[in-house]
Amino acid sequence: MLTVDFSRFPLAPGDRVLDMGCGGGRHAFEAYRRGADVVALDRNAKDIAEVDAMFASMRAAGEVPAGARAEAMVGDALALPFPDASFDRVIISEVLEHIPDDKGVLGELFRVLKPGGLAAMTVPRYGPEKICWALSDAYHEVEGGHIRIYKGDEFAARIRESGLRPYGTHHTHALHSPYWWIKCAVGVDNDKALPVRAWHKLLVWDIMKRPLATRLAEKALDPLIGKSLVVYATKPRPTGETDAGAGAAGTARAAGPDGTLDGAGA
Repeated sequence: MLTVDFSRFPLAPGDRVLDMGCGGGRHAFEAYRRGADVVALDRNAKDIAEVDAMFASMRAAGEVPAGARAEAMVGDALALPFPDASFDRVIISEVLEHIPDDKGVLGELFRVLKPGGLAAMTVPRYGPEKICWALSDAYHEVEGGHIRIYKGDEFAARIRESGLRPYGTHHTHALHSPYWWIKCAVGVDNDKALPVRAWHKLLVWDIMKRPLATRLAEKALDPLIGKSLVVYATKPRPTGETDAGAGAAGTARAAGPDGTLDGAGA
């Protein structure tokens, strides 16, 4: 299940891609399938071992283009072990809401991204997340849990403060919002509750089968209750050069004249 829309975040074979806080590696795997040279980085050594094993399985199964490379490594998003301007693309998905120094993380992202490169950043959306917090303290008051809820405009402003230039935004995973509301209502650890099991079965079916009915329903509901907010941005080139984000902006909602992003406010 991808949160980043790769039609809004184009990458080409050979592009060097960093997945910061990769977790289970879903975006790193997709970038690898598209022929990118991928680095998947996370603080969790167990996750990294599993991502590395999946990279090996993908290579063995012939799922990636010849010449594509992938590496999984343990690392700290606040102190990335890479030189300046090392990556053409950077993804950071559902990570920033966990880290006290989110400005520091965005600063590191900006540092390692090449001028003209693109970044895709995702966080839980304000409205659905606020409901989860209201229903359950246990949802967020855990070690390593969510420490903040971003409003869309505030998140876009923080991205601009880092030096990045947002060029588009959208919401996604609407069908996941009710699932988490149900879990928060009955107990986030109560996976045996009938409503939780029923909705989870629906989500698995949707992910595996991708039926037209749920695709259309989610597309209609994403602007209203999409669980995640996704913002795309580019690192400006020196004056006179063209940004990589200029072409991508045609397929994404562009920044408005006041610097705000269409659709980012909720």
